[in-house]
Amino acid sequence: MLVLDTEDLPAADRIEAFHAVAVGESGSCSVEQEHPEAGIRKKLEVWNFGPLTLFATRGTGMRIWRTPRHDRFDSMNTVSIITQSQGTGAFTWNGHQQHVGPDALALAHKTAGYEYAWSGTGLSVAFMVDTERLGLPEHLVQTAIPLLEHSTIAPLLLHHIRSLHRRADQLSANPGAEALGSATLELTRALIVSVADDERTRRSVAEDTLLIRVLAYIRAHLTDPGLTPHSIAVAHSISVRTLYRLCEQGGLSLEKWIIRRRLEGTRRDLTTPEHAHRTIEAIARSWGFTNPAHFSRRFHQTYGVTPRQWRRLHHNTTAFSPPDEP
Repeated sequence: MLVLDTEDLPAADRIEAFHAVAVGESGSCSVEQEHPEAGIRKKLEVWNFGPLTLFATRGTGMRIWRTPRHDRFDSMNTVSIITQSQGTGAFTWNGHQQHVGPDALALAHKTAGYEYAWSGTGLSVAFMVDTERLGLPEHLVQTAIPLLEHSTIAPLLLHHIRSLHRRADQLSANPGAEALGSATLELTRALIVSVADDERTRRSVAEDTLLIRVLAYIRAHLTDPGLTPHSIAVAHSISVRTLYRLCEQGGLSLEKWIIRRRLEGTRRDLTTPEHAHRTIEAIARSWGFTNPAHFSRRFHQTYGVTPRQWRRLHHNTTAFSPPDEP
């Protein structure tokens, strides 16, 4: 949801407006624009996923920071995961400095203070959640801040955040939005404890979040033709039998869940302009469907129309597309 677009404001009011919105949405902080004399451009979008708030900030360079002194102005105790989809961010905390490019993320604990900046035109996507919702000691959260690059969970969470942002309008309005927020929270817990020294906590959270991590891994590899129960199990150091039992306990069928998510991917591509030149068979194959007849039958069973009918319907009308499931 669009919260602010400075293009709609007089140039003289833009800096103050952005600062006011930033404070209102994420708590007390200080903001400095890179070249205020040249004018600033900012677009801020915000979506809610149950306990989690997702932010997308696009525009000219800036520096935003928070110190423990800002705690006097609000009582928010939150944790944020920050990513940079365009440009390169610079994250600083307690002497730790980190470049945040397209393949990295940063962890910020509001009460501990931090600084984040980028130069030129950039797009930062981040989410914020109350620290107490993590159910982890604050010292464990802060210990993890400089160690995230060593976590095998980081790429999964990064892919998950990008997926949320790409379809944030649709997904945040979906009845499953709160469940998506909770899944994101569990991945964040797994990320933090994956670099912790506390073996007991690490083992406990690893067990609690295993299904969430498995599903996130599958989402990140849906277009991989080598995705199989065996490859999924190996990636998580469990047996195939344990994998099936885990899914059964979570109330889902592994094969059906994968097929449904792949069907959702083909459905989107069939109606996306950048894929208009591709054949239906090529799109299906890119999502792991090697048998055209099997794909067409599955698609029809799920959506009530054939892939060809769905593509024609979308191109000829402004047909409603039912939201994807989380």
